[in-house]
Amino acid sequence: MSGRLEGRLIGLGVTGSIAAYKAVELLRLLAAEGADVVVLLSPAATRFVGPLTFAALSRHPVETDVLALLPDGRIGHIVVGDSADAIIVAPATANFLGSIAHGLAGDVVTAACLATSAPVIVAPAMDGDMWRHPATAANVATVRDDFGYTVVEPEAGALASGQTGIGRLADLPRIVDATVAAVAGRPVREPDATARPPVANRVVRDADLVGRRIVVTAGGTREPIDPVRFIGNRSTGKMGVALAQAALDRGADVVLVAGPVEVPLPDGPTVVRFESTAELRIALQRAMFDGPGRVDALVMAAAVADFSPARPSPVKVHRGEGLTLQLESTPDLLAEVGRTVREGPAERAPVLVGFAAETGSLDRAAEKLRSKGVDLLVANDVAEAGSGFGTDTNRVAILDAGGTREDLPLLSKREVADRILDRIAAALDARDEAAQTAGEASTAAPAHGSKQA
Repeated sequence: MSGRLEGRLIGLGVTGSIAAYKAVELLRLLAAEGADVVVLLSPAATRFVGPLTFAALSRHPVETDVLALLPDGRIGHIVVGDSADAIIVAPATANFLGSIAHGLAGDVVTAACLATSAPVIVAPAMDGDMWRHPATAANVATVRDDFGYTVVEPEAGALASGQTGIGRLADLPRIVDATVAAVAGRPVREPDATARPPVANRVVRDADLVGRRIVVTAGGTREPIDPVRFIGNRSTGKMGVALAQAALDRGADVVLVAGPVEVPLPDGPTVVRFESTAELRIALQRAMFDGPGRVDALVMAAAVADFSPARPSPVKVHRGEGLTLQLESTPDLLAEVGRTVREGPAERAPVLVGFAAETGSLDRAAEKLRSKGVDLLVANDVAEAGSGFGTDTNRVAILDAGGTREDLPLLSKREVADRILDRIAAALDARDEAAQTAGEASTAAPAHGSKQA
């Protein structure tokens, strides 16, 4: 028997309330009614429930950034606004109500609500005094009476503050019933799947890196010219941060060695900051060889400068003095780590992954893999549309020390990160299996001079 929301696309907006965890079960109930659900999270909501949970259950990428684009270049929250049959905001905070009542679109949830002509269902959840405040009451009246939103009012019960009163998120079946009533009699708004938000092509991975220690570098370097100027590059850190988050989601203990980046760092890793190549060199030494515990993999996603000013000025160079820079080559940090690793026991060697940003051709990638002594090299053409610095997508080739090359299609950087971690997880499993086999063979071999029966 088909559900009451069969064929419908429902946008589920989640804002920063302690009740955000209930939105996971609400998604399940909507899906059980036949709905296709796409989730939008405010920045505060991501502090309560991570996007991965909603992505796994909804099969859609989760919208978290009002400035982010879908892989095909469309604006994510606008696509939701244009194609959803209804948008539910549950839980809806007092901040959301104030913002939407005054037409403020500071996150993907408010932006989608302002951008849609579909019914909007709002289920507030907050402290009792906040719910009773005249400002909140006025904002609720505005969205209900002026905008035509359906407001599923909160219920009485124990609140997160420890008090008891009205403010608890309404029972989830009430919210589902309100959504069904809001779309009743309306045709499916956008039956064409290609006009809807894309289905996630990323397979949710198991926690296959539990107990593994992964070092990830991210961002670019800044090589000082004088105390106020530097030579830098266009790296935003998106690829390295995606790798760190993906490794965390798979259970790894992550050390994120981060240079200047233009994206928020994830919660969870041990963060070590650097600016120059010299500082990164020190940070790598400490993380790889001087830190606690064995490192299982290094993923060198940072864009490290090839050149640095030979003689940085200790004082600011004034405009009228003119400036001529003499550059010198910086050390190849990944090659240095590779040489140190090869000097140690093979059964304890970490998996080393390098990145090569090329323009026009990837022909040099195989030689870079050999010269750096890495297990995997991830190469991309940064001049290709959608594959350069600052994009949310990447098209890469993964080369390994055995001579094989895998060319991936244009994917989100998170999916690229998971593809790389798939290879790392498999390599670590193979390393451990080989070490165990060697240990068993050594134990089973008779001692020198012993007799066998």
